[in-house]
Amino acid sequence: MQTGAITGYIDVAQLVLYAFWIFFAGLIYYLHRENKREGYPLESDRSHAIKVQGWPAVPSPKTYKLANGETVQAPNARRDSQPPVHEGAYRGSPFQPEGDPLLAGVGPGSWANRADVPDMTYEGLPRIVPLRTASGFGVAPQDVDPRGLPVQGDDGVEGGRVVDLWVDRSEMLFRYLELKVADGRHVLLPMNFARVLHHRIVVKSILGEQFIRVPGTRHAEQVTLLEEEKIMAYYGAGTLYATPQRQEPLL
Repeated sequence: MQTGAITGYIDVAQLVLYAFWIFFAGLIYYLHRENKREGYPLESDRSHAIKVQGWPAVPSPKTYKLANGETVQAPNARRDSQPPVHEGAYRGSPFQPEGDPLLAGVGPGSWANRADVPDMTYEGLPRIVPLRTASGFGVAPQDVDPRGLPVQGDDGVEGGRVVDLWVDRSEMLFRYLELKVADGRHVLLPMNFARVLHHRIVVKSILGEQFIRVPGTRHAEQVTLLEEEKIMAYYGAGTLYATPQRQEPLL
């Protein structure tokens, strides 16, 4: 027999190959099972008593230690707290948000139930803060300083004016514009929804009169992860629900 052969039909290379196949199959099973620590079991649209988890089943809870010293278990029984969609929907029927569709938490306005605490930098400071509290940051002289500029919705109506910018101290970029709207509140506008021109700022996703209903923040100089989700979802929902025409087919 040749070097490495165990019998006339089996050698070490075959055993190593079979061991790799078994290991790889086990790795796929493990990763697929660990992937179900969040979002599972799924909720059935036939009955709330049915738990959809597929194969393999949802793993047993594991405790994770967070950077701030707190702990969290996954999976857990926590449910999302989005407003309800209309009752009596049949399987496959389109979602019809109740109340204000921009706040319904469905479709492009969906949001995740993240922790209601600010995102922090490595040094333990709030990551996203207004320029008025962030020393060492400013607007580049060759760029347009949007402070004081009017903000218009897709209908050309002014919905507010920029009073400050919010900077991400970890990524070194601006995340939000802070607006003062008609009722005197200050709300945030994500930069990716804003088109900054020389004399105005245009937002295509919502209308001018809808800025007044943008979700606010508890603190004037901090924004939590959950608040960011709801703010971003509001502008995202406007891409479909800002006007009735946006919900109609293109053709």
